[in-house]
Amino acid sequence: MIMLKSKVITLPNGKTVTEKRSNLPFVILLVLIFTVIAMRVTDFEFSVLVSRGHQFFVILKDMFPPDTDFLTRVWQPLFDTIKMSLLGSLAGAIVAIPLAILASSTIIKSKIINAIFKLLLSILRTLPTIVTALIATFIFGLGTMAGTLAIFIFTIAYVGKLTYEQIESLNMQTFEALESMGLSKLQAFRYAVIPEILPTFLSTSIFNFEGNLRYASILGYVGAGGLGIILNEQLGWREYGNVGMILVVLVITVGLIEIISEYCRKKLQ
Repeated sequence: MIMLKSKVITLPNGKTVTEKRSNLPFVILLVLIFTVIAMRVTDFEFSVLVSRGHQFFVILKDMFPPDTDFLTRVWQPLFDTIKMSLLGSLAGAIVAIPLAILASSTIIKSKIINAIFKLLLSILRTLPTIVTALIATFIFGLGTMAGTLAIFIFTIAYVGKLTYEQIESLNMQTFEALESMGLSKLQAFRYAVIPEILPTFLSTSIFNFEGNLRYASILGYVGAGGLGIILNEQLGWREYGNVGMILVVLVITVGLIEIISEYCRKKLQ
């Protein structure tokens, strides 16, 4: 109860002020309550974690050293994963630009159009990539086409939202001045807005590509091509040495792309 009492502070001039009571104890209590509820709902048990947690290290031991003979089977799915990520990210970033313009209230003055495209981007953003890939496999069949489409949709939502928010945060005086000089809205956008948003747009798109490469590696679990297919296959057969080889290749690839991506983003700043 001491923590709940307000603290009285005496100032040098003799006056007293009461410090506002901290809400931290209530926040901690709520977190503990929701944690307990979550554990009950999900049937989480610490006893199971303690008794079977060592199995993780048993599997990890079986993965390393990885089976290098399996490396020849990894290259093609790896290239498929990179192609899905690159094509989906590039196409999605391009399509996101007009959608971001239509969603920006500072460019398009129609509240109805703004609301429609903001809602569209919100709906696309709520769709998990793996669910989109699963739906796409029913439409286009198994393969990289489904994975590329899932990444394409996610990229539109992610890049589109960040881009229209950046456009709306800009000072539009230059844009309005160019319009008043007789330039069309598209021309004013080209000369006043694009130079302001281009570095951040490119940086966001590159960062999104990094994430998409990681997502693409598991899309194969639903038949969307890439490393996920052979990863799921080898896990199902308990070929942990092969799984280790897949993970090593994936970690090295993602690490290299992140280094290149970080270098490019720094150059854009």
